[in-house]
Amino acid sequence: MTLRLGYWLPVFGGWLRNVEDEAMPATWEYVRDLAVRSERIGFDLTLVAELNLNDIKGPEAPALDAWTTAAPLAGVTRRLELMVAVRPTFHHPALFAKQAANIDRISGGRLALNVVSSWWKDESTQHGLPFDEHDHRYERTKEWLTVVKGLWRQPRFSHAGRLYHIEEAVLEPKPTRKPWPTIYAGGESEAAKNLIARECDTYVMHGDPPERITEKIAEMRERRERLAPEAPPLSLGVSGFVVCRQNEEAARREIARITNVRASTRGYANYEQWISGTKLEQRVSLEDYSVSNRGLRSGLVGTPGRIAERLDAFERAGADLTLLQFSPQAEEMERFAAEVIPLLRSARKEVVA
Repeated sequence: MTLRLGYWLPVFGGWLRNVEDEAMPATWEYVRDLAVRSERIGFDLTLVAELNLNDIKGPEAPALDAWTTAAPLAGVTRRLELMVAVRPTFHHPALFAKQAANIDRISGGRLALNVVSSWWKDESTQHGLPFDEHDHRYERTKEWLTVVKGLWRQPRFSHAGRLYHIEEAVLEPKPTRKPWPTIYAGGESEAAKNLIARECDTYVMHGDPPERITEKIAEMRERRERLAPEAPPLSLGVSGFVVCRQNEEAARREIARITNVRASTRGYANYEQWISGTKLEQRVSLEDYSVSNRGLRSGLVGTPGRIAERLDAFERAGADLTLLQFSPQAEEMERFAAEVIPLLRSARKEVVA
């Protein structure tokens, strides 16, 4: 197994709630150049998040739309897998299936979905969208996936459900990937994990140490075998925020800077809604929340050698994919490519030998 290197595309202009300007603007030009460069320097995948409001820099800050960003990215990249978040309450499944199939064709079969069951009530209210309470949102997601998968696989598809009604619908051309573009999803509640075990291809996790990830992987593999015994094994991914420096003291100074919590900062405006709208397995402090997706808990902090060792530990724990964040993104991804990726390649050669 080889750990694939993915990263979050900075559609919100950064990942740090304590730092107003991370020198990575939420613009098409910035993310386009980043994606094109990333596949040349060793990255395999980018995750494009979907929110109408900016949950990192505050609701008034700019945020790029996921799917109208993904479509042109499909045309300007050549190798990069495009893992695009989709919230079922934002998209009718039949129309979405058509649009996504077309983007997959444009990309040559590089599209993947990150299915997210919405948690931000204010965002839904502002935009006049339905907002389901926690377990009901997974019921919606299950029915939504049934429609999307059916349209992608069958010549004509019909469905009569609680939320969606489809009559002998035709969708052509189908996606290039078979049986469908890879479906990723994350979540820590029982409802989320049961849905993922039954319906998805890859389970993606917030940041945690390798020993905790080992436990979560074992639990999800067992759940998959129990709830979907005929399905292929789940793949597993984990998020992390990278602070790479030449010495440990410099890394500690950077951590102190980015976790200097000022809870009045705009990026904390939705903290209480995020806590109440999700059912996490662990308490999340304001310090954890200062960096997106619990990224610091993965421990990808320190010298290049230390970070390479930590990534190797995640691979040995059973992870197939990392979803990394950096700040400022372009500069720090270049540093990672120059100083960490060669160590990973060297270690893999040693294992093969």
